[in-house]
Amino acid sequence: MTPTNPHPLRRVAALAALVVLAAVPGCNVVAPAQDDPTRYFVLSDPPAQSVPSAPSSSAMRIGLKAVQLENYLKRRDMVVSTASNEVQFEDYRRWAEPLDVAIGRVLRTTLVASSGIGQVLMEPFPFDGQRDYDVSVDVRSCEGTLVGGRYEASFSAVIEISSVGAEPRVVARKLFVAPSAAWDGSDYGRLASLLSADVAALGQEIASDLPARN
Repeated sequence: MTPTNPHPLRRVAALAALVVLAAVPGCNVVAPAQDDPTRYFVLSDPPAQSVPSAPSSSAMRIGLKAVQLENYLKRRDMVVSTASNEVQFEDYRRWAEPLDVAIGRVLRTTLVASSGIGQVLMEPFPFDGQRDYDVSVDVRSCEGTLVGGRYEASFSAVIEISSVGAEPRVVARKLFVAPSAAWDGSDYGRLASLLSADVAALGQEIASDLPARN
């Protein structure tokens, strides 16, 4: 007697059941959640200094324009220059705030603490905000660098100081380059600290370059 073949659909169902039973004991359908490896960093203000509660009438009033950045710095990723024409963006090491805003904040803190400066106004300036000079800052570098096998922090910016009035004129313009500082190439908190010190030094440079009040 010739045996009859079972119905094809029955064979498919039985095979599917066997596959499911074999997969259940040793397979996790949902992959375990992975921790986000991204770390965020900020530029820190310089140490607090004693500032007179009532500035003298001779203290200058400064207008600090919005900080300008090179296009490659206009992103949250921290930057490391690895060659003269090559940069790498650190996907998992990011600035916690826009870099231009952070630099402006540190500059303002540094300028306010400088002797001879009574007030620092930030752009956009209030309509009734009287100013003696306006300051613009164009940041050319703010990053880590790899030079000759040595990692360093690199910061530079062009400073421009101009008079205020119907016919403003540039009274000072210079390139500020912070002294090189060693960095190990992996501690991005240290890199942020070094760049913070560079921005504070830029603020001190601006304060020293301000002409005497007319």
